[in-house]
Amino acid sequence: MSTTPHVQPGQLCIWTDTDPQTETDFNAWYDREHMQERVGIRGFRHARRFLANDGQARRYLALYVTESLDVFRSEAYRQAFTQQTDWSLRNFERMSDAQRRVGELAFEAGEGEGAHVALFVASPEALAAANWRDRAVAATHEAGVHAVRVFRTEGTLSAPLATRNAGAPRAVQEDAVVFVEGSSNAAARSTAQKLAAAAGVAPETVRSFDMLWRLAA
Repeated sequence: MSTTPHVQPGQLCIWTDTDPQTETDFNAWYDREHMQERVGIRGFRHARRFLANDGQARRYLALYVTESLDVFRSEAYRQAFTQQTDWSLRNFERMSDAQRRVGELAFEAGEGEGAHVALFVASPEALAAANWRDRAVAATHEAGVHAVRVFRTEGTLSAPLATRNAGAPRAVQEDAVVFVEGSSNAAARSTAQKLAAAAGVAPETVRSFDMLWRLAA
């Protein structure tokens, strides 16, 4: 939680696949350069990497939590985002079906982080409903589930990744992403599917991941 009463944490979510032939280099880059660079930016709190456990495409997930959404508007972040290393540019170009979302914490129930995360995308309006939030709070009391968090996407900050051939940044659709964290993959996934259905989202769209590692600022 934010230590400032009226300022909520921000989060950058990168969800992608990569070329299998260069996957070793992709992981080395993420683990030895990219996460360290981002966590070193003023206002970043921590970063985590995940690998999908559901056998579906877009296998890699990275989450970066900041003190506030304004960190992504800062000069330090702008420089890091626009002045990438050659290693970064090579791996950005190898990414496929990538989604990039920058958002602000809109709802939180429970506490802590889990080794397993299940997620889905929904409309902000559905997730703001009192009956949905009541369900989310109740879900955190289920065995193996620790927290439910909703981050609302800020479209103008969620431009695609910077590559050598990228054009002008463009805003993306504003939605919200639900993260269910737990010590049990089965519990986190089942809970996310129930919460997805309650928000009018097809349960089969829920994705689930195992955490690879975490780096704090």
